Amino acid sequence: MKRYPEYKENDCGFLSVLPAHWQMKRLKHVTESINNGTTAPQIRSGQTNYTVTRIETISTGEVNFQKVGHVNYWDGIENFRLILGDILFSHINSLEILGNCAMFQNTSRLYHGMNLLKIRPNDLIAHRFLLYWLRSYSTNQLIKSFAKVAIGQVSVSITTLKEIPVAFPPLPEQHAIASFLNRKTEQIDELILAKQRKIELLGEYRASVIHQTVTKGLVPNVEMKPSGVEWIGVIPRHWKAKKLRHVSAIFKGGTPKRNVDRYFQGDLPWARPVDITALKGALYIGDTEIHISEEALGNSGARRLPAGTVLLTSRATIGETAITTVPMATNQGFANFVCNAELRNIFLAYYLRAIKELLISLGSGSTFLEVTKKTLLGIGIALPPLAEQAQIINYLDHKTKQIDELRSNEEQTIKLLREYRQSLISEVVTGKIDVRGEV
Repeated sequence: MKRYPEYKENDCGFLSVLPAHWQMKRLKHVTESINNGTTAPQIRSGQTNYTVTRIETISTGEVNFQKVGHVNYWDGIENFRLILGDILFSHINSLEILGNCAMFQNTSRLYHGMNLLKIRPNDLIAHRFLLYWLRSYSTNQLIKSFAKVAIGQVSVSITTLKEIPVAFPPLPEQHAIASFLNRKTEQIDELILAKQRKIELLGEYRASVIHQTVTKGLVPNVEMKPSGVEWIGVIPRHWKAKKLRHVSAIFKGGTPKRNVDRYFQGDLPWARPVDITALKGALYIGDTEIHISEEALGNSGARRLPAGTVLLTSRATIGETAITTVPMATNQGFANFVCNAELRNIFLAYYLRAIKELLISLGSGSTFLEVTKKTLLGIGIALPPLAEQAQIINYLDHKTKQIDELRSNEEQTIKLLREYRQSLISEVVTGKIDVRGEV
């Protein structure tokens, strides 16, 4: 894209030159007001029609009426009512979320709540142009550089925010820039949505391939027989239908006393569900964040599990699976399978992944859902001969790798599209490229 024909030097640190006809002012000079929201106590939904914004209201970059709070009416509430073009700005949050903003563009009644600032532009600047300026990478990084760290969060004050520089052209050009960015970002967002949908479909396809293969095998048109397990249906005639208790031992884990430091100063990896979810679908686990001592094993429900044990998260997040490559222990959030000679551990891991939704449906409990050891022991499994298990494992290793590579490529494309979107906004609103007349 073309550049402006003429530029001028600028004394702002992050923007050394500007198009010759642009000007630079502080945010306080292009806004009517920058205010905190009401601190009125929020109540349960259904008790009032008065809704207020929360941090979550703008978490997606748009004002989401499904994520608002509710307050009772009081004299003066109308002073906090949002009007079209108001910008909501996250000024107290994690560093990653700090600076997130969205514009109110709805005629529905909504009031300005706590923990978000309301920025109301004046007549010098187009509302959407200012929104894009605040969203630009350079502005966002500048704001974060002024953030003050508190316990578990960072914040930027109204006083500091008012001094943030804003560069802008005449109003007609602001509107043209905002219109251009509206079109381009909408196109990019549509591409991202399409890529995300493709990733979802690939995930569904991956799950169906695993399910079909571990319950029906690789040979088409093979003679079938009833499995006796409702959700499995028919299986190849030469396969066996067994309960997990007949082909695997199941061991629970445990947690050593947290107040005994020496229990957590050993060399034995000790898995928690978070260690499995961090694998993001990888089949093997070889280390964990926390290690425990041999003494800890003797003073808790934890036990040393051999390499090759199949770990299954059995509570909170049910159904995440991995195979240990080294001896390991787990906390009580696991059911751990040690297979006998009839069952290959990798086949079992794929099988457990195939029945994840079933495992979740079998969870019970009032405090949190858990699938119990007794329930797991009674689950049926379609069991092919060992040689055929090996063939199925080889096929699924190859097939899932292909699918995962496709998903990884789509995820990388989304990352690049988001980077391009951010870069485009920054280049345009800082005058590095000229979009006047662009179609």
